[in-house]
Amino acid sequence: MTRTALITGGVSGIGAATAKLLKASGYNVVANFFGNDADADAFHGETGIPVRGWDVSNFDATQKAVAAVEKDFGAVDILVNNAGITQDCTLHKMSYAQWHSVIDVDLTGCFNMCRAVINGMRDRRFGRIVNVSSINALSGQFGQTNYAAAKAGVIGFTKSLAQESASRGITVNAIAPGYTDTGMVRAVPAKVLEGITAAVPVGRLAEPEEIARGVLFLVEDHAAFITGATLSINGGKYMA
Repeated sequence: MTRTALITGGVSGIGAATAKLLKASGYNVVANFFGNDADADAFHGETGIPVRGWDVSNFDATQKAVAAVEKDFGAVDILVNNAGITQDCTLHKMSYAQWHSVIDVDLTGCFNMCRAVINGMRDRRFGRIVNVSSINALSGQFGQTNYAAAKAGVIGFTKSLAQESASRGITVNAIAPGYTDTGMVRAVPAKVLEGITAAVPVGRLAEPEEIARGVLFLVEDHAAFITGATLSINGGKYMA
């Protein structure tokens, strides 16, 4: 039986690399996007992977969209919560909107997506959920109280849902990527990025495909005894 994987934020960066790798590994893949229609069109044209657009921070829209995905492509066996945004600013200058927008997408989006698939996974007694957190959830980062809080919340969420779901054959794990060669990271000023790269013991950014391989490992059937874990892939920059 071919399993179906749904990846949020799946048309660029780590999400796109994950979608391509899972498809190449024999999974049926559907990629979510929001607001980046050109990326979605290009991704679909390149890969043939179906794309569906909705805002994961919107609870009702997410429930309807996931139901439509399952109607068209079958039950979601694998969920990768990769969608995320940043609104970097030091706390004493941060607006409520900057705080809440990041929490809504990066953390509440994780809840919305899991809530949409968890009952089906429980009924079928199988599921794989991988939530993409961040190195900065573990280490903190100047100017990212909102992002670090959201991504740290993802780790706590992951551990709790893992405990709730283990008896139903569902594993729930997190990936904490280090700085990765994506559009989000490349938007960092060049001098800042040079300093970040210099602080990575392996001396470079991660490639998105290197993060995707961690996701693939966790979603496969042979990873059934791994749950509630956070897999750090950061080139040695932060060693917990």
